[in-house]
Formats: sequence, structure tokens, C-alpha cells
Amino acid sequence: MAGPAAFEQPVMTPRRILGFVAMCVGMFMAILDIQIVSSSLAEIQAGLSASSSEVSWVQTAYLIAEIVMIPLSGFLGRALSTRYLFAIAAGGFAITSIGCSTANTITEMIIWRGLQGFIGGGMIPSVFAAAFTIFPKNRQAMVSAIVGLIATLAPTIGPTIGGYLTNLFSWHWLFLVNVLPGIAVTIGVLTCVDWDKPNLKLLDHFDYFGLATLAAFLGSLEYVLEEGSANDWFQDESIAILAIVAVVAGIAFFWRVLTAKEPIVDVRAFNNRNFATGSLFSFMLGVGLYGLVYLYPVYLARVRGYDSLQIGETMFVTGIFMMITAPIAGNLAQRLDPRVMMAAGLSLFAFSCLELVPITKDWAFTELFIPQALRGVALMTSMIPVSMLALGTLPPERIKNASGLFNLTRNLGGAVGLAVITTLLNDRWDLHIARLHETVTWSSTAATERFAALSRGFSALGSNAELAALQMITQSAKREALVMAFSDVFLVLAVLFAAIVLLVPLAQKPAARAAAGGGGGH
Repeated sequence: MAGPAAFEQPVMTPRRILGFVAMCVGMFMAILDIQIVSSSLAEIQAGLSASSSEVSWVQTAYLIAEIVMIPLSGFLGRALSTRYLFAIAAGGFAITSIGCSTANTITEMIIWRGLQGFIGGGMIPSVFAAAFTIFPKNRQAMVSAIVGLIATLAPTIGPTIGGYLTNLFSWHWLFLVNVLPGIAVTIGVLTCVDWDKPNLKLLDHFDYFGLATLAAFLGSLEYVLEEGSANDWFQDESIAILAIVAVVAGIAFFWRVLTAKEPIVDVRAFNNRNFATGSLFSFMLGVGLYGLVYLYPVYLARVRGYDSLQIGETMFVTGIFMMITAPIAGNLAQRLDPRVMMAAGLSLFAFSCLELVPITKDWAFTELFIPQALRGVALMTSMIPVSMLALGTLPPERIKNASGLFNLTRNLGGAVGLAVITTLLNDRWDLHIARLHETVTWSSTAATERFAALSRGFSALGSNAELAALQMITQSAKREALVMAFSDVFLVLAVLFAAIVLLVPLAQKPAARAAAGGGGGH
């Protein structure tokens, strides 16, 4: 069969490297677009005259569609070949980006965003698969560092780039910026990617029932996780119904892929111990990566009052340290046991969260610098060994399917992490407000003195001075309660990542790396 045979002895030519670089640009665009709109939702809402609940779908539609495509891409990659799947995805991404930028109503925008997410999802696993099939073993650590950097850097700097584009031009440029790179990637992939052949006969066995259950299972699950915390979870009828759909469709999907002649997703990759443990750590990295990309902007906007540009500039620290760490971590990964690196990276991530526990309302760029720098180093030190552990030990013909599952775990980790973090943040905020209400009463000397001082400060307002003072104390109490809630969430994340380090011994030490040129055919 043409497919696996092509991978027996990887031969790297300048043309193939150019093709791989084009694929990396495509993956960067697809992952960047998850977060690029997050700092500019208010501008999109105003531009399309949408409500706040409607505009959140600009992000949700993309995530739901993308999470369905990611595991499906393994089958499509084998059937169409990497070259044609990626070219269709990159070209389609450019077209749907134009659609998003020209949308006149929120409904049009949501439809285009869903299509953009679905098409873009095909690019992400293909790059991970290529990294472990077309490069010789002794090059995989450094290539893994590049791919890992793109996968973690894109969502980290998404809000920064989005803030700049919206401030300099308009929100339409959040999407128009994809068009020229999308066209360039399509041409680059069509002319330079040649390492596998299509197997169109696979399409004769395309499992439509499997696709329907996959879409219902992951689509419903993503919706429940995305919207649950905002809608009081199962108190909301649509959340409750879709949770049932997710369970029923999930059972049907797993039954189907375990019994079908040509399963749409090969879940048997989880039989490989290192792939299963690597996917578990990928899930946890998703929690940390997307969780903190969400928490930092919320703190900076709601507590510090920063705009999207200031938030982006503050958060850029993590991205810089990830770029600095990538080549060092890639080099270390060729010499160290990946389990040692993984334990070090996850421990450092736990420590970076612990550094945020003493947070106050006055923390800004300077105080957040060290935790953000540590997070950047930790993400790169963890991501490289995790992907090498999960995909680096599989036979080449199984990597395309496995890559889809591996990337799915990271996205699901992000969705689950955001749902838990948002719920925890809101619950702890309510708890701290209630406790502060018990403390700040008229019987409290400190409270009455503060009230009197503020009232004097607002004396120019005359009879409204006391009302203004009361509002000021209320706002101050709410802000303090919110900061306490952030502190609690950072502590929970620190404990969680410290605990996950204890699971590192579950992974087996991979076999010694082959010498240069010794290939990916083991």
C-alpha cells in the first residue's frame, strides 16, 4: 500500500521542508482564530447589533465545529492524502474568513464562523502527524518543539493580535488577515507536500452514522461546557437536553467505532499505554493553556479596567518566554527522558499558579511578569515531551488517526477547564461577597469610618454624598471579593498540576532514538 511504504525511510528535501513550513502557517491561523476574537467581542457585537448572549456564539460556533473536525481529519487525511486535505482546508479557511468579514448580521457571522472552524480543524492534526512521519527520529524533538510552540503560542497571543487589529483598523481585519496567508499556504501545500498518496477507496466505506454520532456527541458536549456556567448548568432546559444528547450520542459513537469495518475515528490508539498517558497530559495542558488565557484578561479587564490592547501587551510576556524556551527545550528533549522533562514542566506550571495566589487588586504588568514568564517556560517544557510520548512511539500508519485524537484531548481539556474555572470563579465570588457583607456592617468601626470619610469626599454632591459613598463601598467590596475568588482559582490550579506530576510514572520510557537518517518506519 502506498501510504505506509512512503514513510519507511524519511528523506527530508528542501521542498518537503517548505511544504511543512506552509502547513505550520496554516495550523497557526486555525488555532489563532479560536482566541483572536476574544478581546474584540464588544466591537463585533456593536458592529452587528447583536446581544451579549448572541455574540458569544462567534467563539462557540467555531469551537463546536472545530472539535468535530479534529478527530475526523485522520480518516480524511488517509483518504484524500495530507496534500489535498490540507489544501482544501487552507483554501476553505481563506474563503470562510472573507465570509466572516462581510457578514452583516449575527446569524450570517455564526454560520461563517462554524464553517471556518470546521474547515480549519482539518489543518491542526495534519501538522502533528507530519512531524512524526516525515522527519527522522533524531530530528523529531526539534520539530516537536516548533509544532508545540505554534500550538501553545497561537492561543496565548490571539487576544494581543486581535486587540491590535481592532484598535488599528476594525474588527473585520480579525478575519481579513487570514486571506493572503490562506492563499499562500494552499499554493505551498499543493506544490511542496508529496509524502503520501490518496486512498479514495476508503471513501466507499465512509461511515455516515459514525459521523452523525461524532458530531452530536462532541458538538453537544462542547455546547454544554461552553454555555453551562453562564446558564446555571442543568437548571437551563437546553443545557439539560444537550447533556442527554451528548451521553446517548457518545455511547452510540463508541459502539460504532469499536464495531465498524472502517471506523471514522480509530479509538484503539488508546490501547498504546504511552499514547493514552500522553493524551491525559495533553488534556491537562489544555486546562492550563486555555484556562489561564481566559483568566488573565478577565482579571485585567474587570479588576484593572484594561482595554483589549493593554491586556494583549501584558499577556505577551508568556509568548516571548515560550519562543525563548522552544529551542532549548527541543534540544533537551533529544537528551533527556521525556518523563523527566514532563515532570519538570508540570511542576513549574504548578509553581507559576502558586505565584499568583497572593494576587491583589493592584497587581499589574510588573507583578504578573514572573508568573507569566514561568508559565511560558513551563508550557514549552511540558508540550514537547507530551507530544513525543504520545505520537513518537506509534507506528507511522497509525499516526494520522492518533494525531486527531491527541489534539482533541487538548481542546476538550480547554473546554472542561474553562467550564470548571468559570463555575468555580463565580461560586467563590458569591461566597466572598457574602462573607464581606457579614463583615462590612454598621456595627463595624472600620466600615463606618470609611463611609464617613468617603461621604466627606463626595460633599460636593450634597444630599447624594452618602449614596455615592455607599455605592463606592459596594463596588470596592465586590472587587475585593472577585480578587479573592481569582486567588482561590489559582490555588486550585496549582494543586491540580502538582497532583498530575504524580501520574508521570504511568508513562513508559520510550525506546532509544534511532541515529540520523534511521527512520520513522519502526
